[in-house]
Amino acid sequence: MSRDPLGVRAVLTPARGKGRGPGSRTSWLRVDLGLFIGAAGLSLVGVVLVWSATRETHGAGLALKQLLAVAIGMACAVGLTRLDIRVVRALAPVVYVLAVVGLVAVVSPLGSTVNGSRSWIRLPGGFTLQPSELMKVALAIGLAMLLADRADRGLRQRHRDVALAWVVAGIPVVLVLAQPDLGSALVLVAMAVVIIAAAGAPWPWTVGVVLAGAAVTVAAFTTSLLSTYQSNRLKAFLDPSLDPQGIGYQTRQVRLAIGSGGLSGQGLFAGPQTQGGYIPFQETDFVFSVAGEELGFVGALGLVLLIAFIVVRAAVVARRADTFGRLVTLGIAVWLGVQAFENIGMNLGLTPVTGLPLPFVSYGGSSMIASWIAVGLVGTVASSSVRGGLRPV
Repeated sequence: MSRDPLGVRAVLTPARGKGRGPGSRTSWLRVDLGLFIGAAGLSLVGVVLVWSATRETHGAGLALKQLLAVAIGMACAVGLTRLDIRVVRALAPVVYVLAVVGLVAVVSPLGSTVNGSRSWIRLPGGFTLQPSELMKVALAIGLAMLLADRADRGLRQRHRDVALAWVVAGIPVVLVLAQPDLGSALVLVAMAVVIIAAAGAPWPWTVGVVLAGAAVTVAAFTTSLLSTYQSNRLKAFLDPSLDPQGIGYQTRQVRLAIGSGGLSGQGLFAGPQTQGGYIPFQETDFVFSVAGEELGFVGALGLVLLIAFIVVRAAVVARRADTFGRLVTLGIAVWLGVQAFENIGMNLGLTPVTGLPLPFVSYGGSSMIASWIAVGLVGTVASSSVRGGLRPV
């Protein structure tokens, strides 16, 4: 008896040989077109916002580089959706090791320091690579590969399995903190907590990690655990008047720009704060303020809804996937959701300034490509779920 009575595999698998029949269309078009459209729309809006924030100083140069990153990211995503999820699972250890090597290279003399953080490796042609962004992909598939086997068999995770998982998560967290990059470290920890808990880890591990995280947060505010630059950011978050010419200045200008946008905004390329160059790093950390000032509440809300759609879509795919796919997509949902919350929160003065980019929107090739790889992974899981006989997503 055929294992594919409904012909799903024939529909999703490209036709071979000569000619191009109905089955030649790629699986991602069939399975997750909405996800790709949402991410593409968000990315293109981001290119326009970057252009608006930098056109007075860089012309169209940074916007074109961002558009190139979007194209590379989309190509990576489409390529990923052509793979079976079992291939991704097999490659997870290799990807993880390569990402760790990248993080080690960053803290070595190969790394470059920008704004107090040694997070980049300079490449030819004026490009840079930020390994911490690619580590988020590696951690999602690495932890999922490590923990999926016992969960597949309906077994609880042993303490030694969970301990090993936290070692795997802890290595990149320590390397990222050494840069120092507190924001990316928090995202990695959040991903690890959710993936390990969802894999069936004993509850004392989750409670212990949350308590440890709370203790580290208190220590960050009360001791010299963080660098002076990061400590000043936290203090300015609590009282912007402490640093009126630095971080406090930035956050006040950002809130002024967003507040002046009103309901419909000042108009694209017409925001006084944006076009006057009053907000440092507006194309990266504070790109959300460009939307708030020039597109207003409606435009900013549109960005939030698009990001929420992608996060929810990943969560929906997770519900219908096998164990490995579920853990991967949950990790991706947490990554994009936490990072977006932190970025938008620091623009609105709700969270400290940590330098995290807004996924799909902020300027930065590494962040853009990593975000699109995440979309490709979600599409791969969704496609493999259909081919494997699970419910369509």
